[in-house]
Amino acid sequence: MQLDPSAGTAARHAPQTTPAASGPVALPGRLGHILSLDDFERAARGHLPRPVYAYISGAVERNHSLRANARSFEQYEFVTRVLIDMSRRSTATTVLGKRWSAPFGLAPMGISALSAYRGDLVLAQAAARENVPMVMSGSSLIRMEEIVAANPDAWFQAYLPGADAEIAALVQRVQAAGFRTLVVTVDASIASNRENNVRAGFSTPLRPSARLAWEGLTHPRWLFGTFLKTLVRHGMPHFENNYAWRGAPILSASVERDFSDRGHLNWEHLRRIRAMWPGQLVLKGILDVRDARLAVEHGADAIIVSNHGGRQLDSTVAPLRVLPEIVAACPQVPVMIDSGFRRGTDVLKALALGAKFVFVGRPFNYAAAVAGEDGVRKGIALLRDEVSRNMAMLGVTSLDALDPSYLRRAEPA
Repeated sequence: MQLDPSAGTAARHAPQTTPAASGPVALPGRLGHILSLDDFERAARGHLPRPVYAYISGAVERNHSLRANARSFEQYEFVTRVLIDMSRRSTATTVLGKRWSAPFGLAPMGISALSAYRGDLVLAQAAARENVPMVMSGSSLIRMEEIVAANPDAWFQAYLPGADAEIAALVQRVQAAGFRTLVVTVDASIASNRENNVRAGFSTPLRPSARLAWEGLTHPRWLFGTFLKTLVRHGMPHFENNYAWRGAPILSASVERDFSDRGHLNWEHLRRIRAMWPGQLVLKGILDVRDARLAVEHGADAIIVSNHGGRQLDSTVAPLRVLPEIVAACPQVPVMIDSGFRRGTDVLKALALGAKFVFVGRPFNYAAAVAGEDGVRKGIALLRDEVSRNMAMLGVTSLDALDPSYLRRAEPA
């Protein structure tokens, strides 16, 4: 796919020329049934120990928001155009000054190196080769410096520590590592009620037990290919990036992970971060128009409309439902979105409603778990191909042409 350069308007948003996505990849024969992102989840369910799968797949309490995110896409149907030359259509788009091969990227996913061998690194390398953005999670088990060395275009997502000095130290470390885009997640002021994790035997750190040992033994491909391989080659994984220093190990009978209480954080903290951070600043976790406006007023370069994939407050509105009003309220900045995206039609509906970009999380975690970097690259290619095919059938040659005229509200069932 040929990527054409585009002009930026500010130094911070100056476009960069990057190569198009690299060639196709083939998955192992045992994964020949993979035709969509949903198929990766089915494969991961059998591959991963139950506690690890539950951590990725579940949400909170009754999983209402998790289901609502998926249902929100059913509220819209397409109005197609015909007899338009589709031969020159392109899935490429520019956001925050860089031209990407597709209008979607990899959302931050915590502890991904527990579900996939060197998970964060695998995700970063796949994203670089496919020319889509990857957002590294602050709740990760590989040092941020390794990730940005492998993918200089990766973004870093931070959960702010509780103390001002700790916030400043973390931001300084992110800058020193070489990240140019900082994503601050603002919808996780306290730990959520993830009952499914407890019921499945998952905790952070994981507690050694006969049940956990049995789960490993009954999932040998994960045990030998991910967990033991990591221990032998890299030692016990730790939470490496929540702070400017190393955190707790992922497996411990006695060590407690420090979940700093962020309940006191406010817009003044964002103002201070903006003053010290020279790169692009993105706020993730916005659902209210008032907060979106405040984010822009306090210097955010972009917003990600998100309910954390349904993993924070249950019964939170699906981001797609509030997207149009936030787009209308913040024309100065790109408004992006995540939570529940699985198909090319999902992506196109969000773009038609005004989103500039979409982020997808869980499916790429599953892809990394079952097939490593090739799995992630295959997942990216599948979704990008869906976007391209659907553009042709919808009758648009450029993503910029999408607007609400291509959508109608679906009739109630």
